Formats: sequence, structure tokens, C-alpha cells
Amino acid sequence: MTTLAVLFSGGGRTVLNLLNKIEDGELNAKIVLAIASKKSISGIDVLADRGLDVAIARQDVDTQEDADNKISAWLNEAKPDLILLCGYLSLLPIEPWMQGKVLNIHPALLPDFGGKGMYGMRVHEAVIAHQKATSGCTVHIVDEEYDHGPTIVQETCEVSSEETPQSLADKVFALECVAYPNAIRMVMQN
Repeated sequence: MTTLAVLFSGGGRTVLNLLNKIEDGELNAKIVLAIASKKSISGIDVLADRGLDVAIARQDVDTQEDADNKISAWLNEAKPDLILLCGYLSLLPIEPWMQGKVLNIHPALLPDFGGKGMYGMRVHEAVIAHQKATSGCTVHIVDEEYDHGPTIVQETCEVSSEETPQSLADKVFALECVAYPNAIRMVMQN
């Protein structure tokens, strides 16, 4: 069984998807550590209701560097097989033991529409503004740059002329629900 740490900054629905896949027997893994970026995000209660204890990085600290130090200590203690960024909006410092073990899912076809500040609806708005015919999601190995690193898997969907950012977000999230577990399985097999 693969041990997982998950980091998130929002509603936690990517983590919920992974929990569902684990509970349904589709993903042979266990979430041993869940970290929220700050205490004011809705995903904490949602995940607590599903039985996950959630550590909060930006609680009782003054800077992101302090939060990063807390996260590093938690990860070093847990030493999970994989660290999954699930809508985590900060740049995670990668320690040597983490190389190749940190995955991220991004709601666009990287390298397009990635980088600092490109997340959530901002990505979907940019795809539509650039009149792209396709969009999708990318799961990649995390390195020291935002939305950079070797691609593991991409899934695509059409962008219709009637597309709204919300309708595109819904399409892409449906792809993410399949792509992330598939990418985890691919990395686990190597």
C-alpha cells in the first residue's frame, strides 16, 4: 500500500476524489498526512468529516517560510511514498528525499496557462480568452518552479464556442478525477 501526503488550499474536492478511489478499492493507497495551507479554507471541515486529521500550515506562524518549515517537519516525520499537491497554491520546497515523489495536478495542458498566479478560474478564463480549441489537465512531477517538471499524464477535452469558465472547469475537473489516480498508479508501478 502506498502512503500519501496531500496538500491543499481550497475546498478539498481533489482530496475527496482520492479518498473515494481509495475507499472504492481503485487506488491501493492510504492518506497518512493532510495539510491545509491555512485555517480559513473550507476543505478542512469537509475532510475532517471524512475522517482525516488536517494539519494547518499557516496557523500560529508569521511567514510562509515558517509555514514551509512546519510542512517540512511534518513530511519528514511521515515520510510518505508520494506527496500530492491538490490545489495547493504555494511553492513547496523540494528536499532531496522528495525528488520524483511530489506530484501536482494543474487544470490546463502545461506548459500553457501555468505558472505563479495561474490557478482555478483564472486558468479557464485564459484558455477561453485565447480561443483554444482544447483544454484539459496535466499531472506532473514537481520541481522548484510553479507548474513545471516532467509530465506524467495529460487528459484533454474540447472547448466549445459556447464555453464558460465554469462549464470548462466542470469538464476539466471530471478529467482530473481520472487523471490523478491514473498518474499515481503509474508512478507507484515504477
